Amino acid sequence: MTASAAPACPTLVVDRLKIVGVPSMAVIIDEISLEVRPGEILGVVGESGSGKTTLGLALLNYCKSGTRVDDGSVTVGNEDLAKLDWRAVRQLRGRTVAYIPQSPASALNPALRIGTQLQECLSGSAETVLSRVREVLREVALPDDDAFLQRYPHQLSGGQQQRVAIAMAFVARPALIVLDEPTTGLDVSTQEHVLRTVRDMCLNYRCAAVYISHDMAVVAELADRIAVMYSGRVVEIGDTADVLADPRHPYTRRLLLAVPDLEARRPMLGIPGHAPSPLARPTGCAFAPRCPMAEEHHATEAPAPVDVGPRHTVRCHKAHLRLPPVSVSELPRPVSAAAAGQPVIEVRSLQAGYGPIRVLRDIDLSVQAGECVALLGESGSGKTTLSRCIAGLHTDFTGELLLDGDPVPASSFKRSRDQRRRIQYIFQNPYESLNPRRTVGELILQPLRALHGRVADPAEVVARALEQASLRPDHAYRYPAQLSGGERQRVAIARALAAEPEVLVCDEITSALDVSVQSSLVELLRQLQSRMGLTLLFITHNIALVRNIAQRVAVLEAGRIVELGAVEDVFARPQHAYTRSLMQATPNFQLPPGLHTPVVSTATSDAR
Repeated sequence: MTASAAPACPTLVVDRLKIVGVPSMAVIIDEISLEVRPGEILGVVGESGSGKTTLGLALLNYCKSGTRVDDGSVTVGNEDLAKLDWRAVRQLRGRTVAYIPQSPASALNPALRIGTQLQECLSGSAETVLSRVREVLREVALPDDDAFLQRYPHQLSGGQQQRVAIAMAFVARPALIVLDEPTTGLDVSTQEHVLRTVRDMCLNYRCAAVYISHDMAVVAELADRIAVMYSGRVVEIGDTADVLADPRHPYTRRLLLAVPDLEARRPMLGIPGHAPSPLARPTGCAFAPRCPMAEEHHATEAPAPVDVGPRHTVRCHKAHLRLPPVSVSELPRPVSAAAAGQPVIEVRSLQAGYGPIRVLRDIDLSVQAGECVALLGESGSGKTTLSRCIAGLHTDFTGELLLDGDPVPASSFKRSRDQRRRIQYIFQNPYESLNPRRTVGELILQPLRALHGRVADPAEVVARALEQASLRPDHAYRYPAQLSGGERQRVAIARALAAEPEVLVCDEITSALDVSVQSSLVELLRQLQSRMGLTLLFITHNIALVRNIAQRVAVLEAGRIVELGAVEDVFARPQHAYTRSLMQATPNFQLPPGLHTPVVSTATSDAR
């Protein structure tokens, strides 16, 4: 599928769309203009808070509470959404425009069976509707029998829930589909299948798609065109091949440099500073405070969009210039496991499950002080169950669990305050782990008060924790509902770091983060390892990320560790067929030549 092969008449046209907050009238997204043709996939990328999800929801004529459309238009087919009443909009959603959310577990109604939810957008005879439901389930590689249709969402795996959400979106054959981070949290094998399904169904149905994502590697593999958003505006848009081969905006270039390298030839390079709040954006170029090429007048003069190629537009004062390459140091080599110290966590002959169902079998694993061990494997392999056993959140297991050589109780309730402080857990889903009725500041202080009682200087503790997690100080006064998905995850990380743990269990903590913040957090964790001797158990589906942070990796398949060793050895020479299959399913993003200049570092891993 290529953009040139797509029909000239676009399915979606967004013209100078502007959405503001109420009553502040702060501009959330501004001057957004784009189009998507039938069968074409537009990838929308950018840091958390750049306005991607707000734009995606506007394509369904929906605005979050406290926001409204102030100017511009969204046209799908021949329908101007702003001119429709609420009844017409309800008829349009699901039939003309469909939406796949970031969290299918939250989007699927837990009280309704899968078959019932798939039929909601269909009309016709019962036989025709059921036939269409079975057809779309086969298209997303799910069972189409009566037993599967009778299941509830909680009876499906995460990958199955995501494919049900995709089936629900395509079941009525919509003209436009909006996908908001649909592969977040999925393992690489399931992600590969989901992306192939989306691509094939867009082709088969000639459906235009807007794919919102933090993952540049996925967007590079899937999308025909890329729109890069920053601070509420599209700063670069063009065909995927053109944008990736010749990124013309400094922000786009830095986003590409923040993507982890599967082959470990360079480190991830984050973007210094923070994106401005909608309440405090510069009147000129919003990226100027973070741009190394900015001049004084750029802070007050907004750049106009400039065409730099066919369907390739850049909003930058220096769009006409060829940007110089960025100097990038060689990837720091992780400290070897042998030099990391004595085991701080030991698991011996662990068997764990849920009632009669065994999930983990014969697990033997040790994590040394100051070391990072990554756990890899598909959904259902037992990674999270193992981490929850270590944190005292899952007690249905047998075997030994030692902390610094001393046995610890299975339940966190039976552990001492010091033992609970020493092992902190960061959950994968910040939507469920953060109390929506507490401010960010209160959330950070809550575990400290439970562990220590009175906190001497609460404001200082909160400010330091927010800074460590790359959040602005004003986030302390917000509630979770006022944050983006990536910002919520950073709050969860800040809360764990505030307790000053010795062992940090990270359960997919970067899955909802943009690549820039992800690289900043990886660098933060490296520094904590070096400065504090912090021990990390890092559960992730992002294999490329493992090479940037972990010293050792354990690969789990069906509840057993099938391969364990140094990261360099396992990735360079995987011995198990399952490990090799994971490597093959991982998107391998290659930077265009000339984007960066390697700088050989003389620092040794021991010095780091």
